[in-house]
Amino acid sequence: MTTKLDDRISRRCFLASASAATTVALLAPRKLFAQNDGLVQTARRTAAASTITVQKLRGNISVLMGAGGNIAVLTGRDGKLLIDAGFAGARPKITDALASISSDPIKHLINTHWHFDHTDGNEWLHSEGAVILAHTNTRKRLSNTTRVEGWNFTFPPSPAGAIPAEVFDDERTVKLNGTTIALKHYDPAHTDSDISVHFTDTDIFHVGDTFWNGYYPFIDYSTGGSIDGMIRATQANVAKVTDTMTVIPGHGAVGDKSQLVFYRDLLVGTREKVAALKKQGKSLDEIVAAKPTADTDAKWGNGFRSPKDFIGDVFQGV
Repeated sequence: MTTKLDDRISRRCFLASASAATTVALLAPRKLFAQNDGLVQTARRTAAASTITVQKLRGNISVLMGAGGNIAVLTGRDGKLLIDAGFAGARPKITDALASISSDPIKHLINTHWHFDHTDGNEWLHSEGAVILAHTNTRKRLSNTTRVEGWNFTFPPSPAGAIPAEVFDDERTVKLNGTTIALKHYDPAHTDSDISVHFTDTDIFHVGDTFWNGYYPFIDYSTGGSIDGMIRATQANVAKVTDTMTVIPGHGAVGDKSQLVFYRDLLVGTREKVAALKKQGKSLDEIVAAKPTADTDAKWGNGFRSPKDFIGDVFQGV
């Protein structure tokens, strides 16, 4: 791309599918994931059953929901730009969804971070003509054997075609399809490779997995993530986002500033409660039993991370 251009593994299903244009649901009923087969393998195997929803945003930008992480699509004369690649197993449905948006060829791909639900499709998108751009740490993680303890899974190095050809360390500006796209690396948050993508002309902001809208997040301590880092990233997002800005989360419905503020307060409040109980000498099981997330469990606890999983992630970092 040129400048023009665990027993802790949740048994709940991996976040994936969107329902209507304004809400996002889980891809598959939990029975699909009840097998003792590991989250990563199961998510990949069931990706072909995904239902993908296309939501038109402002200008020539749309978002695909249901193929893994949310995929933003910018169309135009320079070819399609995708933000994130989803699961490789969802390729046929992603292809159909992209064709429904426009006939522009796929030319560019940006990864918001290295996780498999955002990069599994890198290789096939590259084979279609996409040049891949990402943070330096995304290339590093995809190029090497990487262990994620929270998923009890070791990822082998990705194929050569899946490795980002272009990388940056802090900030990068890309101009494509008459649009300016500002990329910025977060300090370690969800992982050590997270970036934000701001379509400045239309004021659409893709923040990757620093924001999970309506679901408790996963925090990958194995590759640099932490609850404190997630809070810092979310505070930075809140400071940047205006009342009129559209926010694309890594998972969940397209949102706005009010939802981002709620998410920030959820992270901060949970951290404070868990830290206070841990300081009192409470064990993780005792803290889970105290239900520090009770107020949001009914809505937020039905996704990839259960309340127990999320509390465990916070406990690990305080």
